[in-house]
Amino acid sequence: MADTLGLFTSIGLSEQKAKETLKNEALSGSLKEAINQAQRACGSSGVDKAMGTLLYNLASRLKDTKRLTFLCDCIAQCKICSELQLTAALEFVKSHPQDPINQKEFEEACGIGVVITPEQIEEAVEKVIKKHKEQLLKERYHFNMGLLMGEARSALKWADGKVIKNEVDMQVLHLLGPKTEADLEKKSKPPKAKAAENETKTKKADVAVNGEVTPGEGKSLMEQLRGAALKFHKPGENYKTEGYVVTPNTMNLLKKHLEFTGGQIRTRFPPEPNGILHIGHAKAINFNFGYAKANNGICFLRYDDTNPEKEEEKYFTGIRDMVEWLGYKPYAVTHASDNFQELYDLAMDLVRRGHAYVCHQKGEELKGHNAPPSPWRDRPIEESLVLFERMKKGLFSEGEATLRMKMVMEDGKMDPVAYRIKYTPHHRTGDEWCIYPTYDYTHCLCDSIENITHSLCTKEFQARRSSYFWLCNALDVYCPVQWEYGRLNLTYTVVSKRKIIKLVETGVVRDWDDPRLFTLTALRRRGFPPEAINNFCARVGVTVSQTTTEPHLLESCVRDVLNESAPRAMAVLEPLKVTITNLPENSKSDVRVPDFPGNEAKGSHVVPFSRTIFIEQSDFREVMEKGYKRLTPEQPVGLRHAGSVISVQKVIEDAQGKVVELEVSCCSSETAEKPKAFIHWVSEPLLCEVRLYERLFLHKHPEDPSEVPNGFLSDINPNSMHTNTSALVDISVKGAKVFDKFQFERVGYFSLDPDSTSDKLVFNRTVTLKEDPGKI
Repeated sequence: MADTLGLFTSIGLSEQKAKETLKNEALSGSLKEAINQAQRACGSSGVDKAMGTLLYNLASRLKDTKRLTFLCDCIAQCKICSELQLTAALEFVKSHPQDPINQKEFEEACGIGVVITPEQIEEAVEKVIKKHKEQLLKERYHFNMGLLMGEARSALKWADGKVIKNEVDMQVLHLLGPKTEADLEKKSKPPKAKAAENETKTKKADVAVNGEVTPGEGKSLMEQLRGAALKFHKPGENYKTEGYVVTPNTMNLLKKHLEFTGGQIRTRFPPEPNGILHIGHAKAINFNFGYAKANNGICFLRYDDTNPEKEEEKYFTGIRDMVEWLGYKPYAVTHASDNFQELYDLAMDLVRRGHAYVCHQKGEELKGHNAPPSPWRDRPIEESLVLFERMKKGLFSEGEATLRMKMVMEDGKMDPVAYRIKYTPHHRTGDEWCIYPTYDYTHCLCDSIENITHSLCTKEFQARRSSYFWLCNALDVYCPVQWEYGRLNLTYTVVSKRKIIKLVETGVVRDWDDPRLFTLTALRRRGFPPEAINNFCARVGVTVSQTTTEPHLLESCVRDVLNESAPRAMAVLEPLKVTITNLPENSKSDVRVPDFPGNEAKGSHVVPFSRTIFIEQSDFREVMEKGYKRLTPEQPVGLRHAGSVISVQKVIEDAQGKVVELEVSCCSSETAEKPKAFIHWVSEPLLCEVRLYERLFLHKHPEDPSEVPNGFLSDINPNSMHTNTSALVDISVKGAKVFDKFQFERVGYFSLDPDSTSDKLVFNRTVTLKEDPGKI
């Protein structure tokens, strides 16, 4: 074990990271094999830190280990020198499972041997700056420089990001000159935009939907979501909504809709089952389920399961668990796949009506907003019907044909795809289908089929509102109304599924429920109560604008709930042994501790008090310092709840001079002079492990290239988790269940982790206390 630990640290891993890696047998085995292979390939030159990082990422991300030797040699021979090249290499071997590998194709795909000269970088940056020159001169240093970086990097795929940034900085300086006082001033925000922090600090909450703002008086989410607070249409009055298209059959369809629903509000929460829900989804859940609940309506949980390549059973169950954890019960659980046959029949009808056609443009030709028009746009209807039927029967290969709708979306995208071919078995329908509908086609039609009254979605879908109305009207079916609200974002985190998968695959976090993430499963594991998350959504408010909020505002909501619900216990994270010399050897008494000191009627528990106790190392100092109020050789201290004051008699140190034990005398606090402070303690405690968490990222916006030019993986806080395996906690927590929550007095709020065993409890620190423990 020690040899392997030394091997891992020799390639640049910290000792803590190396120890964590050793706990994962599969990862440590692959990494050991990778290092040994690289050392053989390197010879006397050895494996440096840069190679070590690549080898670690390779071992943690490579699924098929038969290619490990080949890729290790590429790293050792400096063919693969960057994270970008490694990612390309992993993609290549994944998509080319047959042996032998075509060396020429591999090297081209990974940029091996590609040399980007300074002249090429200079030229590419010049082009980008020329493109944005007018706006740059106008906005000067308030211009988003990340845009320049992003475009330059796109033009120079294999170039060093740092070199590009230096060139961008130099050319911008040459164009604009040094920063002036005006450049150094913060860019003023539009008057209507309010910082989420200020919104939360004030008692008023602005309720804004579709641009209309109604001031609230610190209203609960349910109050905000009741009809009076929102300018939503009434069921059946869809046509009164701005932008809603009225056709000759609209009123008849609305009449049938009302007959079916009885005028009841019907919403839906439509997640894709390809990942775990995050804090942003909490607002969506509260908005959709909450709006229905506040108005005596119903809400469906509908899985948007139209992409079988990315869907897994654990995501289906995980999503439902989180919805119910937040306190909502779906009226029904449905799936887009429930309607596959009806959606196909409607697609055939769309073709017959002349609104869709089969197209053979390739996927790369369809990307972007300026894609060339399809040469098959005016294909005869009968021909498209025959070809679409052939698509369904599996007579085309993937990417050879798509069904496209004849419309232009609000964002300029022309003829979005309605159906594409995927030869992947579906989670629910198996091999029944090889064509699958897209979001743009499926979403509004499933809303129509379920007679949804209010299709609530985040602001980025506003560009799809006109296409939503277009498709329902093109097929002459009931058309619900799409309403948009502001998405909830948090600083110091990422919530993209793709990026979280990256964090998991590279070993930065353990899994989707790692307590440093802001997925809902991670927040539950860390100990965040669902009521606190719902309260946070209420405090942010039902806003139409995008809000980016500080994590400490969420933590404040957590403290508010836990202060009332988490019973107190005493725990010592860094124990220092204390022997009370004026108590007999076998002395033992019971001390009653209130579960909630502010309301002792809510119960109490008993802990032992004996000759040997343990206190925090930080609660004792050998040398008295100004302002320090806790235990020193000259200064006694009180023991919380014990009614006792202790005074130091002897300080015992080890051979290195570290204090390992105190001998003290004890007297009743009734007879002693009142001490300056009372500290917590434990006696006859349980050994436990505590995990203390800090922010996972160092910068507020780890995805912003102007703030973190080398990407979010370069912004990881190395001290985001500290594990203490020798903490002590009083016996009151014995028998606690997973996710039970406690306030460890003077330390913080903690929750019992699923890693706990009958032999050892494991606690996650949920949040710290408001007060600075050093001042208590």
